[in-house]
Amino acid sequence: MKYVIVIADGMADEPLEQLNGKTPVVEANTPNMDFIAKNGYTGLAKNVPDGMTPGSDVANTSIMGFDPSMLKGRGPLEAPSVGVSLGDNDVAFRLNFINVKDGKINDFTADHISSEEAAELIEALNESFGDLGTFYPGVSYRNLFVIEDLEMEELKSTPPHDVVGQCAEEHYLKPDNEKSQLINQLMRDSTEVLENHPVNQKRIKEGKLPANMIWLWGQGAKPVIGNFPEKYNMSGATITGVDLLKGISTYIDLDVIEVPGATAYFDTNYENKVNYALESLKTHDVQFIHIEAPDEAGHEGNLPEKIRAIENIDSIILEKLLKELPEIDPEYTIAVLP
Repeated sequence: MKYVIVIADGMADEPLEQLNGKTPVVEANTPNMDFIAKNGYTGLAKNVPDGMTPGSDVANTSIMGFDPSMLKGRGPLEAPSVGVSLGDNDVAFRLNFINVKDGKINDFTADHISSEEAAELIEALNESFGDLGTFYPGVSYRNLFVIEDLEMEELKSTPPHDVVGQCAEEHYLKPDNEKSQLINQLMRDSTEVLENHPVNQKRIKEGKLPANMIWLWGQGAKPVIGNFPEKYNMSGATITGVDLLKGISTYIDLDVIEVPGATAYFDTNYENKVNYALESLKTHDVQFIHIEAPDEAGHEGNLPEKIRAIENIDSIILEKLLKELPEIDPEYTIAVLP
């Protein structure tokens, strides 16, 4: 039997006034989800255990069948996808390029800076602060900083998307000690390098927000989570545009299928995702398909884009899966998770 898990990240929501008390899923046109719900099973999946912080790292590790308490931070999960093999004494931080205005976090994505622009800024950071650690380019605003100091793992950091509109300094790393002061000062000093960089000067001229600060968070050492093929006696693969999901998959020995046009944003290539998934299912038992677009829309408060993303998942990904999966294996199982 073939198993397909479609993760529509961030699709779930509260009833909204703008939709007269309906949720985005109810508002969206989703005949294929309706078909699955009518002809299959519906229920609640508790992907965030009690006492754990709700986040993509915890929830997706649970969905993939492993104990999220084994995680040691978001940063190390993203390291494999950018080609970084962490040493035993390394701690990896997730590095966001952000936009700060009047001391407040204005945009945690720096206006969705491009990967090419981010790579240039990463190079400048290595030139200025390479004695402290190493900066690695990732995708768009999502990048990586690695430092050889296990004590950094004990610091408390804050995801920037949780504190948009709030004073940046109030959410610097804690507790106040030598380790946190080093990282907090690095974040402050990054503004001097970034504000006058040609990449940001060009962005300002184009009417875009500059990436005028880095935000370091989600730090941790290399985790040992488990092995998917050994635990479940099945082969598996993941399709995603998000480094975090690629990293989790790598650590648990799921194959990562690289898909052209998988951007982890509104413009992701839905057609390529489902086509590559169907091809992958010819050689894998389990296929995870992760779509980030609804979550990005939610973070931006962009209701029309969220509804459009849900409808794209339904009309492009689910419709083709329901049509072509039986040709690969008549006895298949498909699950859709928000």
